[in-house]
Amino acid sequence: MERNSINNAFYDDLAEGWYTATDHPVALLRAENRLRIPWILDQIGKNKTVLDIGCGAGLLTNALAKAGHKTFGIDVSASSLQVAQKYDATSSALYQVANGYDLPFPEAQFDVVCAMDLLEHVEEPQLVIREASRVLKPGGLFFFHTFNRNLLSYLLIIKGVEWLVPNAPRNMHVYPLFIKPEELREFCHNEQMCVEIMQGLRPQIFSKPFLKMLIAKNIPANISFCFSKSLATGYCGRARKSLYSIHSWGN
Repeated sequence: MERNSINNAFYDDLAEGWYTATDHPVALLRAENRLRIPWILDQIGKNKTVLDIGCGAGLLTNALAKAGHKTFGIDVSASSLQVAQKYDATSSALYQVANGYDLPFPEAQFDVVCAMDLLEHVEEPQLVIREASRVLKPGGLFFFHTFNRNLLSYLLIIKGVEWLVPNAPRNMHVYPLFIKPEELREFCHNEQMCVEIMQGLRPQIFSKPFLKMLIAKNIPANISFCFSKSLATGYCGRARKSLYSIHSWGN
């Protein structure tokens, strides 16, 4: 398969669609967050300092702020961050235009770092993970979600979305940037983080909303996702930074 350039520019044009669109894959992202957000909140406890890398319009960041955490969101899309600020009911989340390869924060600042639906959108995910580890406190938690690289994920995540969602942007995902679970484990291990949880995440395919999406080619508001033992397509997880990190940052 040829390596196509990933298209991240479409995020700049989503505007309110981040929260309202039903004819765009971002509606599936909202559905994923309805499952992932409670899962993350349940694991991190209370009053944490959290960084959301590639936060987009703040679907996760704002939810963390609403739960009482001190949240920071960074993204390369300034227009998306404007939407994030608009939808921040607490007016407490701190947003900044920045790149995941070069985070504008000192070492060991955060209790939690999240990279959800980001790693498959960058050419060098290991560098993002390195930065995530750098800004994490020893013992801090790193949450991730991405897609496995195999024929099934290509057919479902790329071709399936193109077929089911009329306004799916071209090259929203490109197959070579998908990440095998063992690769992600290695990336984390290399940066003094141990993956403690890794689980699949997929739509509830035997449900009326999913069948409705297949027929109408529109994404129902009540479409839902579930966790799965299979890592064949989408998967998420949690890694913990070592208490005894010896990495020499900047070398």
